[in-house]
Amino acid sequence: MTTLADQWGIHPEQFWVRGQQPAQPVEFVEELGLWNVYGHQEAARIFSDPRTYSSDLTMFFPEIADPSMSEGNLLQMDPPDHRKLRNLVSHAFTPKIVADLEPRIHALTGELLDAVADKQSWELVADLAYPLPVIVIADLLGVPSGDRELFRHWVDALFANANQFSLKDESGEQAREFQKQQEQLQPMLDYLRAHAAERRTKPREDLLTQLVQAEVDGDRLNDNQVVNFASILLLAGHITTTMLLGNTILCLDAHPEQAAQVRADRSKVPGAIEESLRFLSPFSAVARRNTEEVELGGVRLPANQMLMVWVGAANRDARQFDRPEVFDVTRDPNPHLGFGRGIHFCLGAPLARLEGRVALNLLLDRFPGLRTDPEAPVTFMPSPNLTGVRSLPLLTGGARS
Repeated sequence: MTTLADQWGIHPEQFWVRGQQPAQPVEFVEELGLWNVYGHQEAARIFSDPRTYSSDLTMFFPEIADPSMSEGNLLQMDPPDHRKLRNLVSHAFTPKIVADLEPRIHALTGELLDAVADKQSWELVADLAYPLPVIVIADLLGVPSGDRELFRHWVDALFANANQFSLKDESGEQAREFQKQQEQLQPMLDYLRAHAAERRTKPREDLLTQLVQAEVDGDRLNDNQVVNFASILLLAGHITTTMLLGNTILCLDAHPEQAAQVRADRSKVPGAIEESLRFLSPFSAVARRNTEEVELGGVRLPANQMLMVWVGAANRDARQFDRPEVFDVTRDPNPHLGFGRGIHFCLGAPLARLEGRVALNLLLDRFPGLRTDPEAPVTFMPSPNLTGVRSLPLLTGGARS
């Protein structure tokens, strides 16, 4: 049976978006040398216990132990260093700071939609879902938003690999892919290093200046820490919103009865966004390492195993969600893990939710006949670890001024 996921071309490894449940919540994959975790309660347990389930994977990848690549990478850090570094920028994403950005996001969305208002067809990602969050995060960091084509090139390089990750890289192909990726991303690190150097002599009112001036335990962050931390903020600060907005529009288009509910009652917009995060989780997989022998999902794991936690599958776990294969904007409660959980809960989640809410409302206001183009199919990100729209051609059916 052909599913929506098949029609959309979502990566074939993602069986959960095809209505299938895993045989076990935790299973060992011999040919890859790692454990797949599919269950919701198992994933939530891992995310909530950073002492037992570490984000530091350098023992598996000696090449990323290089300080120029690992220092300041918040995604690979454990307490207490993680907490210290995260606290440096958490103030930039407080509820008040984020709420104060709403007028800017509203105006920016309006400008981007003005540019396509007279078109009968346009592409959601290139025209709105990508530039909107990129401009916002670039403004916060203090780098030129006009460089956003550079940022997109770097994102494409980061997530271009369509192969499953493996700890058994006997051919060396994975190592070569990693080396190629690092070479492609080096211009980004050089770009941010130059901006950081400028802030040391010419400080501004931006996040990058705050990073170069910040102290942790009395010491300033070094260049590697600043650059790697800034790169995470720049890349993760927009890609989630880009995929979230594209996924939400696609889900509503595929479920017209749900779309009608949202159009008629805008209080359902936040629910539509949350259900999109569950139904098509942008970051569908994250990796962890268990620091000690554990029992997880009825299976005993030796210490220091690599765990691929499939957030997308956990968000379709029939033990946690009623009718998990159904897209339901009124789903309540909806304890999805789309933004993670615990200490690594997405720092920019409030901003992504705000951008999604503002953009979705304005799209519904301006384009009452908005729909996908049957002659121009959607494309998805090629990586098995992502579930996100890469391009989404739309027909407007006319716009309202």
